[in-house]
Amino acid sequence: MSRNDRDYEEKRDYIRMRVDADVNLIHAGQVIPAVCIDLSSSGMQVQAPRAFQIGDKLSVRIDSDHAALKGLEAEPRWCGSMMKKAADRNWGFQSCP
Repeated sequence: MSRNDRDYEEKRDYIRMRVDADVNLIHAGQVIPAVCIDLSSSGMQVQAPRAFQIGDKLSVRIDSDHAALKGLEAEPRWCGSMMKKAADRNWGFQSCP
């Protein structure tokens, strides 16, 4: 099967890993609880109760449930957003140059 014959989701440059984990977004000193939907090597998709502006810098924390494993901490810049459904608040973070 050629690349053009594959479904759109398979054409992505980076595979998304489904996570469904609680995450804290920190913006301007405010902690915003959210849910990480998925991760890829160049970004993440979260479901959050509020919107952000393109270029906003945030800190992201995903705590680990296991003492032996360190959680994930990142400081992405908000490069864009997407809405999956009108009722959902799914936003895409992307690593910006």
